[in-house]
Amino acid sequence: MDLQIGVASDRDQISQTSIEIFATCPQSSQVAKEAYINNVIDVARWSEKYGCKGILVYTDNSLVDAWLVSQLVIQSTTALCPLVAVQPAYMHPYTVAKMVASYGHLYNRKIYLNMVAGGFKNDLNALNDLTPHDKRYDRMIEYVTIIKQLLAGSAAASFEGEFYKVDKLKMTPPLSPELFPGIFVSGSSDAGLLAARAMGATAVKYPKPPGEYESESLEESIDSGVRVGIIARDDEDVAWRIAHERFPEDRKGELTHQLAMKVSDSVWHKQLSDLGKTSENNPYWLVPFQHYKTFCPYLVGSYSNVAAEIARYITLGFYTFIVDIPPTEEELYHTGIVFKHAVEQVDVKGVAS
Repeated sequence: MDLQIGVASDRDQISQTSIEIFATCPQSSQVAKEAYINNVIDVARWSEKYGCKGILVYTDNSLVDAWLVSQLVIQSTTALCPLVAVQPAYMHPYTVAKMVASYGHLYNRKIYLNMVAGGFKNDLNALNDLTPHDKRYDRMIEYVTIIKQLLAGSAAASFEGEFYKVDKLKMTPPLSPELFPGIFVSGSSDAGLLAARAMGATAVKYPKPPGEYESESLEESIDSGVRVGIIARDDEDVAWRIAHERFPEDRKGELTHQLAMKVSDSVWHKQLSDLGKTSENNPYWLVPFQHYKTFCPYLVGSYSNVAAEIARYITLGFYTFIVDIPPTEEELYHTGIVFKHAVEQVDVKGVAS
């Protein structure tokens, strides 16, 4: 796998590893309007400084446009790659391909596409998109097929499927081959895994504890990743104190989460909710997810304990990590230490490097 992150004891020293790390961009719904642009710029620059390959940019009905936010990311950094969430219900595949080619032409920057099937039915209903869950993945496969044909070379694209049809459609300006987009998709459902295989995409899971996967092997033909938050310090108690201060238990948030569950057909959402509460003796922590503070599990504790969990994921075959929105630059520094220790642990076992 490609190697991308690192922060060791010296902040100016970037040590590369055998995994790829993506940060996550702030959401416009969670930041004051007048502060949002500067917040995006700050997080993008921190992410690049600490060696992240790219940064996930969310999309849904409640957020500002992901492509405009991605342009802000590109203009504020020198190499960070936007991982743009793409909802097929929002735009034709030609428009996505045109955006990728245009960013390549204007900025010589690679774009990653995070394909979104859509988990909240109310959002899709508002758009009159009544396509069933698994059928949305069938549609996504056609969608990505057209994007890849348009960006693959100078030949015109022709395709006819159940959902889309194009005839001798050509992409101008063409995309340089080295900027061809990486494709990510949720891999928590059978339909998502089938789509990942068909699209040649990285299947990203909102993971269960690593022990839940140790009795099952990942499919070797599919690249795999996880979406997870990290709060780690040298001292275990300090890490947990910070975690509780950042994500206090909140009855209103808990009720909002329960309501969201009722209007979601997302498989990963239900899988995480079914795991229930975990002990602080275990780094795996679901309180932020269960109280509607964020949409992924967290790993909390000392550098060594959290790194051991990350190392277990790597050993299982998860080589891409999308970490949650960093609240400060310091948090990315601590996250970098965790990944450095994790890769060292895995190297000792002879799995990665």
